[in-house]
Amino acid sequence: MRDRVRRLELLRQVHADLDACTACPKMIGPVVHGPPVLGSVMLVGQAPGPREGSFGRPFAWTAGRTLFRWFEESMHVSEEEFRAHVYMAAVARCFPGKAKGGGDRKPDAEEIGRCKSFLAREVEILRPELVLAVGSLAISEVLGPRVAGKKLDAIVGNVVRATWHGHETDVIALPHPSGASPWHKIEPGKTLLDIALLQVKHHSAMRATLAAVERERASRPAADPRAVAVERPRR
Repeated sequence: MRDRVRRLELLRQVHADLDACTACPKMIGPVVHGPPVLGSVMLVGQAPGPREGSFGRPFAWTAGRTLFRWFEESMHVSEEEFRAHVYMAAVARCFPGKAKGGGDRKPDAEEIGRCKSFLAREVEILRPELVLAVGSLAISEVLGPRVAGKKLDAIVGNVVRATWHGHETDVIALPHPSGASPWHKIEPGKTLLDIALLQVKHHSAMRATLAAVERERASRPAADPRAVAVERPRR
């Protein structure tokens, strides 16, 4: 219990330091991060989009709806349940702005480097058993040189044992759920995504997470049937 309390305080301090960060002049605030969840599963995305800042949480807009639909269909877990049990992070925590050619700008190397210290602290605190790397940038950041030059076809659908920020963990890569990318909608991406989601579902860390979700569901008081108004059929 003491260790859990200490780790929660450390995560809250990371979030406070993130909120106070002004190191990247091209980035558009506010800083976006999820709640301080002490889970064994960690999700890492690319960077917030233009809408996430107003919601104050990652994957809060259209790409998020697709991502959480994947999880609900494959693992029967709601968005709220997932957010409450999986720590959600990103390679960069502020909106990078729009690219000249359209779409969101990818964080540059300096911006990624400035955010690395926060990720390193989070990994040290959480010691995740499973990391879900969502999108090419997150996959590259987590898996490093071993995926350099490889296409998603060669990466998605594999469970990779990797050392990230000094911590050994399993990594499952997922495509970015952006509507701008057709990869997960056509073959072989569609099948590889299904395989990857099954790998997530059956990983021991996610099984433990889903078991915790089920315990929470079971502990909720059942609805009082007398409180449900039933409309009588009209004659």
